Amino acid sequence: MQTIVDDLAQSLIRVSNKKDKRVLVGLCGTPGSGKSQLAKHVVERINAVHNDQQIAVVVGMDGWHLTRAQLAQMPDPQLAKDKRGAAWTFDDQAFAAFVEDLHNSDSSKTIFAPSFSHTKKDPSPNDIAVHPSHRIVIIEGLYANVDEGAWSKAAALYDERWVIECPEPLARARLIERHVVTGVAQSKEEAEWRADNNDLPNGRYLLSHVKQPAKRILSTDDKDWRGEE
Repeated sequence: MQTIVDDLAQSLIRVSNKKDKRVLVGLCGTPGSGKSQLAKHVVERINAVHNDQQIAVVVGMDGWHLTRAQLAQMPDPQLAKDKRGAAWTFDDQAFAAFVEDLHNSDSSKTIFAPSFSHTKKDPSPNDIAVHPSHRIVIIEGLYANVDEGAWSKAAALYDERWVIECPEPLARARLIERHVVTGVAQSKEEAEWRADNNDLPNGRYLLSHVKQPAKRILSTDDKDWRGEE
């Protein structure tokens, strides 16, 4: 039986075969929905179909986080720190400019995107390269498909918009575990606070502001996406 990853990968390959320009996909979902893993698996599958030629790439939008120094200059620095991950703690204008550059490019030049360093806890400029050989680009992040402000400018340029639907209790459980394991939170109680007061409200916001039309994808266990037993 074909997996979700197979279906999505084959669909993008078909779209790419019909286009001269890059295929751009916006992938969003509430924190803990599994969007990063899904994007990774789809890109791996596309490249495998092409004998491991790197024709597809993932760009995460975490690289457009405002830096800690920028957050510290805000009227309420502590609030900005606590709410890091909310839409207003990102550089949405720079993100939209990047997507516009990808969309308008004739695919003859390499375009660079920032990544996010969990060691420095800040973006790393020009760390992800979108080469001319990359015919399919999946851009994943909380606000990739939001229909407001500069986010909307980017969302309008995608060939496809994907939204992962994940039950909130499942997303919450995943977030609490992840925050503790990665050291984002020093205790389960702190992880619960972050999930309830920042992550899940951000998820509710983006899900209520998805630019349409968008493909809905049910969040499942990672193994189910890849067709593993």
